[in-house]
Amino acid sequence: MLRYAIIVAGGSGTRMGSEIPKQFLKINGLPVLMHTINTFFDFDNQIKIVLVLPTNQVDYWRELCSTYKFQIKHHITTGGNTRFESVKNGLQIVDTPSLIAIHDGVRPFVSPDTLKRCYHHAEVLGNAIPVLDAFESVRQVDEEKSRALDRSTIKLVQTPQVFKSELLINAYSQDFSPLFTDDASVVETYGETIHLVAGNRENIKITTPSDMVLGEAFIKSGYKDYSDDNDNLLS
Repeated sequence: MLRYAIIVAGGSGTRMGSEIPKQFLKINGLPVLMHTINTFFDFDNQIKIVLVLPTNQVDYWRELCSTYKFQIKHHITTGGNTRFESVKNGLQIVDTPSLIAIHDGVRPFVSPDTLKRCYHHAEVLGNAIPVLDAFESVRQVDEEKSRALDRSTIKLVQTPQVFKSELLINAYSQDFSPLFTDDASVVETYGETIHLVAGNRENIKITTPSDMVLGEAFIKSGYKDYSDDNDNLLS
């Protein structure tokens, strides 16, 4: 089945302490966003890549592509005021039927095995999202107190989140809700059960300066996929 990757890159450099948006900062001599696109292209050189950028960043991105002679084919579209609107804009240019992955532009280290699991199970079951086990203690906080949670029941969610195109497009026909925290929550609100697969721990979201240091270390060490070795569904 035809594969798409809609890569949403609307971040700023606020938490990074930089005037340059984090997706354009360099790791190992190349902007983060180019690493991300390279990862999908290396996984499947026939994949159709849609890049969603804020309007005021499109020209800068094109300048970067020229500077770095970045030639992987991708379609650029502009984002909206929310991630929900940005993804919806990206969906306007996909063909159906297909499998559509929605991915954070600042997650350049998703592994080929994670991508394989997500696309495979989405094709079979309609959707699949990568998750990790919570490996630290977790507490829930309210206005009066905190309480410990059973971390064995907690999963940490990553991207790409992959869906059959008809399902995702129909789910995004809903009105926006502040309860939509990711694409899975949009599809779940539409009435679908979400299926979980193993992610990989290196698939971090580049947000802070320490993440940049980790990213450099991953590349220089020839990072490998530290994830669940089997391809079974987690739920």
